[in-house]
Amino acid sequence: MGGDFPGSPKPMTNIRPYDKGIVTWLLAGCLLIFSMVIIGGITRLTGSGLSITEWNVLMGALPPVTQENWQELYEKYRQSPQFQKVNYDMDMGAFKSIFWWEYLHRLTGRLTGIVFIVPFFYFLLRKRLDKALIRKSVFVFLLGGLQGFIGWYMVKSGLVDNPRVSHYRLALHLFTAFLTYSFILWFALDEIYPRTGTGKPKLPAGMRVFAATLLPLALLQIVYGAFVAGLHAGKIYNTFPKMGEDWIPSAVTAMSSFGSNITENLAGVQFVHRILAGGLSCLLIAFWWLTRKYNLSGREKISVNISVITLIVQYTLGVITLLYAVPVVMGVLHQAGAFVLLTALVFMNHRLNKG
Repeated sequence: MGGDFPGSPKPMTNIRPYDKGIVTWLLAGCLLIFSMVIIGGITRLTGSGLSITEWNVLMGALPPVTQENWQELYEKYRQSPQFQKVNYDMDMGAFKSIFWWEYLHRLTGRLTGIVFIVPFFYFLLRKRLDKALIRKSVFVFLLGGLQGFIGWYMVKSGLVDNPRVSHYRLALHLFTAFLTYSFILWFALDEIYPRTGTGKPKLPAGMRVFAATLLPLALLQIVYGAFVAGLHAGKIYNTFPKMGEDWIPSAVTAMSSFGSNITENLAGVQFVHRILAGGLSCLLIAFWWLTRKYNLSGREKISVNISVITLIVQYTLGVITLLYAVPVVMGVLHQAGAFVLLTALVFMNHRLNKG
C-alpha cells in the first residue's frame, strides 16, 4: 500500500500536483470523525448515551416531530435499565435533553458514512482514484463500518441489566475512531505531500522508529483514557502529582490479579493512565531534544515542535480535568486535546518519513 507507515522513499523525478477535491474529501472525513468523537464525549459525560434504545440505521435518522413520536421513544426508554435504576424520576422534558445529544451523535455518524461513500463513487467513476487510493479507501470504509457496529455493540451493553456501557467496549469504540481518523489523515497527507525524490530521510532509521513508537503509545493512552471515562475513575484521587497522600496508594493493587488491577480497578486504571501520560511526555521531549542535532527542514522542525507543544497543553488539560473531578467542559476539552495530539504525531511521523 502506497504511503505506508515508516519506510524509505524511492526517488522520483516527476511530482504530480495533488487533487484538491480528493484532499478536501479526506480532510472532511477527518473533521467529521473529530466532531463525532467530541459529541460522543458530551453524550457520555451528560449520561445521554442510552437514551435511544434501538439501532435503526435508516428510519433512525428521522427525528421525532410529533407528540406521539416523543411518547413512543419515551416509553421505550422507560423500559431501559438506566431509567428504572437511575433516572426513574425523569420527565419528558429531561428525556428530550439527553435524547438530542445521542441523536446528534448518531446523525453525525450517518453523515460521516455518506460523506465518505458518495464522493468515493463519484471519484471512482470519474477515474480520479489510482489503485493505491482505491485500496486505502476500501480499507477505511471497512474500518468505518466496524466502528458503527462497535458503537451499537457498546450501547447494547448498557441496555440489558447494568445501566452503564462496558468500559472495554467504550475503549474499543474510541480506539477504532482514532485509528480510522489516523489512517485517513495519513492518506490525505500522502496526497498533499507526495514523495519529493530528495533522497533518504534526514533522520536515521533508529530515530524514525523512535518517532513511530510514539503513535501506538498515544493510542494506548487513549484506550486508558476511555477506561478512566467508562469506569468514572476520574472521580477519585483528585490530587496531583500524588494520588491522595501516596504516590502509589494501596487501592491500586486491591484486586486479586494484576490484569484486573490495570483494567477494572478504578485506582489502578487511573494510575496506569498517569504513568502512560508521564512516559509519553518524557519520550516525546527526549525525541525532540535528540532531533536538535539533525539538519531537519523547516516543516520537519515545525512538526516536532507542534507535537511537543500539543503534548504539554494536553497534559495540562488532563491535570486540570482530574483536579476538578471531570466537569463536562474539561472532559470534552481533554478528549479534543487527545485528538489534536494524535494529529500532531501523525503529521510529525509523515513529515519525518516523507521529507
